[in-house]
Amino acid sequence: MASLKNKIVLITGASSGIGMACAEAFARKGSKLILCARRLERLTELRTRLVKKFKVEILAFQLDVRNRAAVKKAVENLPNKWKQVDILINNAGLARGLSKLHEADTKHWEEMIDTNLKGLLNVTRYVLPLMVAKSSGHIVNIGSTAGHEVYPMGNVYCATKFAVKSLTQSIRLDVLDKDIKVTSVDPGMVLTEFSKVRFSGDESRAKKVYDGIKPLSPNNVADAILFCTTRPKNVNINEIILTPIHQASSTQIYRQNIKTK
Repeated sequence: MASLKNKIVLITGASSGIGMACAEAFARKGSKLILCARRLERLTELRTRLVKKFKVEILAFQLDVRNRAAVKKAVENLPNKWKQVDILINNAGLARGLSKLHEADTKHWEEMIDTNLKGLLNVTRYVLPLMVAKSSGHIVNIGSTAGHEVYPMGNVYCATKFAVKSLTQSIRLDVLDKDIKVTSVDPGMVLTEFSKVRFSGDESRAKKVYDGIKPLSPNNVADAILFCTTRPKNVNINEIILTPIHQASSTQIYRQNIKTK
């Protein structure tokens, strides 16, 4: 098992959910963290808590991955000691709305495409050269089961996650001779702010998504990412798909007579 101690790990969307769980998981292993997200106050609170708890070095700053110029500037302005990025976790992403294509709010399309697809491209475009220069590194893209099969009214969100899947495979081909690992970690139902964001803050509607099922936790996904990033040097985990035990697919879910608290 490879050690993560003192490895430099850059996590996007680190202020909540899977990104926050990854930050804590890697801090526990002694990694040095670069954390970025749009919500600076949450990010600052997270940094303070992790530094106090794990005594690790953390660089945190506000960043909207949709803004290519801002991403370029942020990466170029990293202090020299932080430029040797070992692991990039492209976690920033979201869903907006749940409707048939011909009834959709097109602003939702733009936000999902700009965040899930262009955001991943923007960050990878400027971080990957740092890895190529030193012929080592690991990119972990957070995909989704929605990138393997579509579900009703998931149209554009599913399309962005299919794109993440194909980009992950394409990037691996691009760096096949550079000793850089590329992985996609694709969860099913995870209890985060995902549904709350999708339904524009409607907590009642968001909670119904998880009624009758125990979803994955962000920590479950972070554990899978830790596994991928600690394999021996000659091993690349191409893809992991993980779901709750009672979710067989995007549409096949066994719900019991319980409600999520």
